Amino acid sequence: MALSELDRQLLQNCLHHAPESWERFVDRFLGLVVHVINHTSQSRSIQLATHDAEDLASEVFVTILADDYALLRRFRGESSLATYLTVVARRVVVRELLKKRSVVSLPESHEEASEDTPADEVLNRDEVEQLLAHLDEGEAKIVRMHYLEGKSYDEISTTTGMPSNSIGPTLSRAKAKMRKSSVGS
Repeated sequence: MALSELDRQLLQNCLHHAPESWERFVDRFLGLVVHVINHTSQSRSIQLATHDAEDLASEVFVTILADDYALLRRFRGESSLATYLTVVARRVVVRELLKKRSVVSLPESHEEASEDTPADEVLNRDEVEQLLAHLDEGEAKIVRMHYLEGKSYDEISTTTGMPSNSIGPTLSRAKAKMRKSSVGS
């Protein structure tokens, strides 16, 4: 989809520092940024508190503002502005989640990740590395890529050559083995 006239004008107004242009820009794309934050955190089984999501949204917009809208100046208009901002927001969110992530959540599945996740299912990186020793090499690689490196199923699939629809079941089996190992310890 090409750049719409509305977005083209909004973009130009921001780049020329027109009055209230930034406020209009934020109003237009805040919902998109929030959606990207929620989707990215859910795809990585990370529960975000409301204040964490707000901090991530702020970080996305600060990144867009940086160096006098450098990211917006680099936009070539070959896609919709929403598509471009989705990619930008996702990269910022992943970077920030990886920076701040001091624990790794190992819920039963993406759908079951909730605030009710038992404390014994939240492990620090050292504990995860010890538990990885109980997995075969392939499972350990996939667990490491997903939970420690924050890679999506599609990214893991591209790297390993495993079909993306096999990643979830592999992670489930590996988590079951890791739980069994942690209980036996």
